[in-house]
Amino acid sequence: MVSLVPSMMMREGIIAAIRRVPHGMVCTYGGIARAAGLTRGARQVAATLRGSFALPWYRIVGAGGEIKLRGEAAMEQRFRLEAEGVVFRGRRVNMSKHEYRFPSRKPLRKRRDG
Repeated sequence: MVSLVPSMMMREGIIAAIRRVPHGMVCTYGGIARAAGLTRGARQVAATLRGSFALPWYRIVGAGGEIKLRGEAAMEQRFRLEAEGVVFRGRRVNMSKHEYRFPSRKPLRKRRDG
């Protein structure tokens, strides 16, 4: 069974990815996990957000732009996103306009000697 408590290195990678999501854009939990080099790490992203301060947590949404929080926290997330100019389609973020996609990593090329 995979631990849901992120290791320190994993946590730092997740935090760095969250901080790279620009003003007025959102990214999914899965997108943050992939940017941090994790496969299937969306739950680790959520665990990191729960235990972190001073992060733009409200820019992280569920797949398809869904706000996963409930109650007042969901209202606060929507309010903060709208204050940044993020547009909603019903209850979901307009992902075609506001989804931040991290640049794909290019594989390292082997260096030839000689």
